[in-house]
Amino acid sequence: MREGCVLDRLGALGVDTVASLPCDRTQDLCALIPERFHAVDLTREEDGVGICAGLAMAGRRPVLHMQSSGLGNSLNAIMSLTVTFGLPLPILASWRGVYREAIPAQVPFNRAVPEVLAALGIPYTIIRDPGDEALIDTVVRDAYTSMRPHVGLILPSFWEGTDVACPAGEIAPARARESVVDYRRTFREPVMTRNDAIRAIAGGLDGEAVVANIGVPSKELYAARDRDLNFYMLGSYTQATPIGLGLAIGTDRDVVVLDGDGSLLGTAVLPVVAAEDPENLTIVCLDNGTFGSTGNQPTPASGQVDMELLARAAGLRRTCKVQDERELAEAWEARGRGPNFIHVVLKPGNAAVPNIPLAPAEIRERFVRALKRA
Repeated sequence: MREGCVLDRLGALGVDTVASLPCDRTQDLCALIPERFHAVDLTREEDGVGICAGLAMAGRRPVLHMQSSGLGNSLNAIMSLTVTFGLPLPILASWRGVYREAIPAQVPFNRAVPEVLAALGIPYTIIRDPGDEALIDTVVRDAYTSMRPHVGLILPSFWEGTDVACPAGEIAPARARESVVDYRRTFREPVMTRNDAIRAIAGGLDGEAVVANIGVPSKELYAARDRDLNFYMLGSYTQATPIGLGLAIGTDRDVVVLDGDGSLLGTAVLPVVAAEDPENLTIVCLDNGTFGSTGNQPTPASGQVDMELLARAAGLRRTCKVQDERELAEAWEARGRGPNFIHVVLKPGNAAVPNIPLAPAEIRERFVRALKRA
């Protein structure tokens, strides 16, 4: 069976985790992945970029699997995270829109994928038929040797003639359950800024790996307390919690994500966090109701969305809401095994802090070195 051979190759290359959002052309491959590897089931492809970044920095060897249309959703994360920080990211993409394609919507973007990748300088390899199977090795090896993304575009013709591994319907889990939410919270007028909260958290850090959201939050953390175990994001909107999830899966060390309401509203990762259920992960939602780094434009959390309730709806059960420094300190000290979600209600405002004087490679290298220390 070709799917089994492909997975054998990945195993021989040291791959230990596959983050995946399926394509109907690779449904048999998807059915077998959990039997061989830690399978992280995505709901949006670009979240896989951040998850794989965290895994790679933790010393794991992930592969990202998606339909080629998902590359369109992922390009900014690939360029601003994977490329900027020099991280490995092998991607196996089912290449739609060019070979016996019956769905018109698959054609416009997917037929241009090679040109798009070439324009961005992202290496790619086309895998057309069974004789090209060894090219999968090329994709994975180059990504890890060269510390960069490499996309394997696998045409549907590659899978032709393979046996059905798992007919549809055989993998569906039982869905009978009871869903109960007993929830009531009161929002007070906020008294803390994001910088106040970050300074309070920074003072209590003790060996945790920290991922700080893009823009001013990273600069505020750097100003409050620079540590080798701080990963400062420089771009890649919505990727803070995916990176933290990848780190939490890949290491036993406690991981803290300093994320924002805008970023978390823009991602689909919270249900994935709930499904993975990493007990060493704490997500701190610094909710000032605005896109703080871009001029304090309001987000839906400013008056409509309750971020703690959103987290609970996604499946996270260890949540709390804090609205002043005393409550934040109590929640920080009381947090047990996670995943934890601490919703910090804040007022808008950015501290006057300088840019972080560290190059991306320096941030990555010292962070990875610190992760390896006992």
